[in-house]
Amino acid sequence: MSVRTVINGQVTARASARVTSHTSVRGAARGLTARRASVQAGQSRVVLPRAQRTAPCRAVRRLDVQAVIPMLQGDASEQLPPDLPSFLFKERIVYLGMSLVPSVTELILAELLYLQYENADKPITMYINSTGTTKEGQKLGYDTEAFAIYDTMHYVKPAIHTLCVGNAWGEAALLLSSGEKGYRASLPSATLMLKQPISQFRGQASDIEIQRKEIRNTKRMMFEILARNCDKEVEDLERDVNRPLYLPPQQAVEYGLIDKVLSSASVDKAATRRNQ
Repeated sequence: MSVRTVINGQVTARASARVTSHTSVRGAARGLTARRASVQAGQSRVVLPRAQRTAPCRAVRRLDVQAVIPMLQGDASEQLPPDLPSFLFKERIVYLGMSLVPSVTELILAELLYLQYENADKPITMYINSTGTTKEGQKLGYDTEAFAIYDTMHYVKPAIHTLCVGNAWGEAALLLSSGEKGYRASLPSATLMLKQPISQFRGQASDIEIQRKEIRNTKRMMFEILARNCDKEVEDLERDVNRPLYLPPQQAVEYGLIDKVLSSASVDKAATRRNQ
């Protein structure tokens, strides 16, 4: 009976040793997979599974060697594109290239505030290619989106240089004209358009009357801002913008909406002055 017990004990010990060995190998494999995935994702620090933390030192050293091997494969055309908005933002360029919806407004405000605290003396350039709060006749955002950006442009200390690179319609044209005087520009083929705010009403008669008063206040605020930017009277704007008013860049300069139209020659001269 005693011999049989000893034999069984030896068999049991050997079996448990094999189980422990298999567990360590599986833990090392999981750790290796985690490190390779982290390297591919660009992470510099890897948290190993709990089982791998107790693995032998030899396996850990082997994983450290794997972590420094680059995992890029293929040529440049197969790699992920660079983060172009971040490169523009680094050069203090804010790009408004969509309709004014809450998410776009939130991003523009955050960029303006951050660039102010980064350097309050260097100007900020805002490129505008937007149809305002509407697109193809549909209302996409609130008119207050433009007012929020307008107020922030005058709240931050750096000067805001605006440039229209495609179109600036409605509220986007208001932001274009709100840049620093002398630095409001447009490219030759851009299109600028002034229009009244658009809104749709639903509900009972008293609710519609409240909305009508609000849209009239919004119209008055918009025309007052444009009047200051263009050096015109509010009555003149109300008469001119009774219907949508499209302005080619040169005519927009004459109207006072912008200050100049950029061409390749003017851009080359400005670059030459900066290099000097």
